[in-house]
Amino acid sequence: MDPALLIDPVFWGDGASVAMGAFDGELPDEVDGSGLVFFQTSGSSGEPKWIGLTKSGLLISAAAVNGHLGVTEDSCWGLALPCHHVGGFGVVARVFEAGCGHVVFPGRWDAGRFRDWVAEEGVSHVSLVPTQVHDLVAAGLTAPDGLVAVVAGGGRLAEETGRAARGLGWPVLASYGMTEAGSQVATQGLGLLDVPYEMGRLPILPHWRVGVNDEGLLRLAGPALFDGVLERVGGRWRFVKRVGEWFETRDRVLLDGGVLTPMGRWDGVVKIFGELVDPELVERELAVCAEGGLVEGRFCVVAVADERAGHRLRWFIEGDFDREWAMRVRERYHGSVPGFLRVGEAEGVEVFPRSPLGKILRREIVRK
Repeated sequence: MDPALLIDPVFWGDGASVAMGAFDGELPDEVDGSGLVFFQTSGSSGEPKWIGLTKSGLLISAAAVNGHLGVTEDSCWGLALPCHHVGGFGVVARVFEAGCGHVVFPGRWDAGRFRDWVAEEGVSHVSLVPTQVHDLVAAGLTAPDGLVAVVAGGGRLAEETGRAARGLGWPVLASYGMTEAGSQVATQGLGLLDVPYEMGRLPILPHWRVGVNDEGLLRLAGPALFDGVLERVGGRWRFVKRVGEWFETRDRVLLDGGVLTPMGRWDGVVKIFGELVDPELVERELAVCAEGGLVEGRFCVVAVADERAGHRLRWFIEGDFDREWAMRVRERYHGSVPGFLRVGEAEGVEVFPRSPLGKILRREIVRK
């Protein structure tokens, strides 16, 4: 959908529901006139689902983010993400809520063209995914003057990459969110640009109430929470409304007053010789042992089923790499962890399969 149509007051004022992206069917009768906006996402089972968010909730989220980032009528949001994902749509909602300017990045992503576009268009605020930030750093591109905030969402931006980006002048701010929350739950503020970048300790936005269950999984309540989901039954779609005030996520977090530190997906945790293991945490330890030699987004660890151990960890690196160097990194890593956290020898993959927003599709790697 044309972003200009989404900034039109008519869109926000009517009760029409809309599915963003390629929805293969008709919206069920019960959502007509409800003003819901549906976004496709993948569940833990890998089956896609459609999350319905209210227009009023999306604008509440937009107002919270704008206030947190100091957006005014004089600001200019840059849209460099697709609107059919909640991250891109959230930018459009913030533009409408603030009544500020906006520009849309033309064509396919290219780090060099993006840098020039930000400078030429006077962009003050922009949301990017970690892959895009990585590309800016890899190209050694310095940020133009006037850029106030680069919100990094849609996945974890490694501290090394975030610090390198800030060293080049990009005001990168870590964030944590999800489709079910209408975008952001917790986001670094502008004041944190004066201290070294880190992924943890993200201030929780004011429209949320949060808690954790006995397993440390995040619970959310607030006006921007999704209204329900679409599910297909017998070839037809039906709407299943969310029940209850609180939504329990599958994300492990640490809460400390008004700040949140993401700890990874519970769905990604596996057992190896009876011990709980998070492959993403293993990735971070490997990166530390590589002493800067592993580029963010170019390697991953995947847990695969194993008859004896329950699971085992496979280590993949994208593109060409020095196998002797990889062996040294692996030996260094193994020297600092217990046996159940060991990984296999590095395996090369020409190109990682990725989602439209650049997330590595881990299950697809092991299927090749």
